[in-house]
Amino acid sequence: MKLSVVTVCRNSARTIRQTLESFLEQDHPEKELVVVDGASTDETPAIVRSLSDGTFRILSEPDRGLYDAMNKGLALFTGDAVGFLNSDDRYKDKECLARIAAALEQADISFGDLDFVKDHPDRTIARRWRGSPFEKGSFRRGWMPAHPTFYVRRRVVESVGRFDLSYPIAADYDYMLRALELTSFHSAYIAYPLIDMTMGGKSTASMLSYVKGNLQALRSRRIWLRAGYLDAALVSKPLRKLGQFLPR
Repeated sequence: MKLSVVTVCRNSARTIRQTLESFLEQDHPEKELVVVDGASTDETPAIVRSLSDGTFRILSEPDRGLYDAMNKGLALFTGDAVGFLNSDDRYKDKECLARIAAALEQADISFGDLDFVKDHPDRTIARRWRGSPFEKGSFRRGWMPAHPTFYVRRRVVESVGRFDLSYPIAADYDYMLRALELTSFHSAYIAYPLIDMTMGGKSTASMLSYVKGNLQALRSRRIWLRAGYLDAALVSKPLRKLGQFLPR
């Protein structure tokens, strides 16, 4: 199974080398990396070109933001399945893509655990996201998978479509909800941390962005799951994440 990985970046020279190196270290042989660069003005394009080993596909042009760039990646990938590796994240170890490919041999969608780290050099874990298998109705109860671990077969992309740009922060949540709750695709949970993710992503950069992201997620549930003006997940979704900060 050929796995495509999409990395979206813009002026990511400080972090992208470690991200791309973690892809190159993967021991799964059938893989490609699609780099969608938003017309960076720093050394990002040069770093990408210097590391390209024939498995990279590179697009560099202006975009309308993160999810527009991700949609470009969905239009470009050539593999049997696809997922996203953020330009400041890295795979936990060299076997992660192999674990994903094995799960997707028996499923249409796979997702797993991740660790939030303060920085990659020392890999100190600040927060642990431990998931669970999906059941219909899970999004109503505040459940969601970790998007950086979320991989889908080509037929899922063809059925679900693209990220909805009307969700500036929560388009990934909306996409995963549509892929899991509105279809009959089979999913597989990988009980293993696949990604080291740096703290301070778009949805958690500030309390305001966190609140906006949760309100956008509520809008998605109202549209697709007929949730009320307020619903239980508006409370249970943030509460689920509190446990990720507990020491283990």
